[in-house]
Amino acid sequence: MNVKLKENKDLGLACVRSFLRSYFVGAGFNTRGLQNIGFSYAMQPGLEAIYKNPEDLSKARKRYVKHYNSHPFWGPLLIAIFLSIEMQIESGNFPVALLDKVKNTTSYTLSAIGDSVFAGSALIFWALATVSLLLAGFQTQAMILGLISLVGLQIFKVYTFWCGINKGLSFLDELKKWSLINWGERLKFGNAVVLLVIWTQLWPEGANMFQWYGGAATLGLLGWLIGTGKISREIVAVLFVVVSLFIIKFI
Repeated sequence: MNVKLKENKDLGLACVRSFLRSYFVGAGFNTRGLQNIGFSYAMQPGLEAIYKNPEDLSKARKRYVKHYNSHPFWGPLLIAIFLSIEMQIESGNFPVALLDKVKNTTSYTLSAIGDSVFAGSALIFWALATVSLLLAGFQTQAMILGLISLVGLQIFKVYTFWCGINKGLSFLDELKKWSLINWGERLKFGNAVVLLVIWTQLWPEGANMFQWYGGAATLGLLGWLIGTGKISREIVAVLFVVVSLFIIKFI
């Protein structure tokens, strides 16, 4: 465990306050610094506990009012890592000049992973699974899935924050071993299966398999056109709505 946390209970309580403030990182979103206001707000309690000299505290605050942006699920971990680095800076064991480079590299790398794994895979899976459960009439199970997902996210945030505070940048080496990108890719295949289940649940009675294959082929073609940039997804969305309304009204 971090030696300073063991020796300073006030610092430990300040870190808890910083963790709780991590839920508001996106509250001050702006076009110039993106999430910098909320991030610096979350860092404040920890910085005040680390730096007793007002001049050093002021310099530390300025380091976190610059541009900052990352996936919100990584907020607690990033706050914890940078507080851990600030403890090293205060002790003279980490050069301040390297902080901006470390800060940008870490936050942007985790942002890309978060967008792929959380936003592009896990959240999609939760949404599709919930839709499928509701279509099947399993309202209670859909609610339970949502609660489990919510609780799991909080556990993930607490755990990564704790690791970031106590292990600092070294925790990123452990994070690599989680192979999150690969898990995200696997989850995308799962999402495709759940989507297929939803199509089956929504498929009109009496429709033959040729219509099924034709619809699947059309969607595959449209996906290829979007992926290669030959047509915009907005046009596809409008076409989908128009065709759906036509089918509902005349077929």
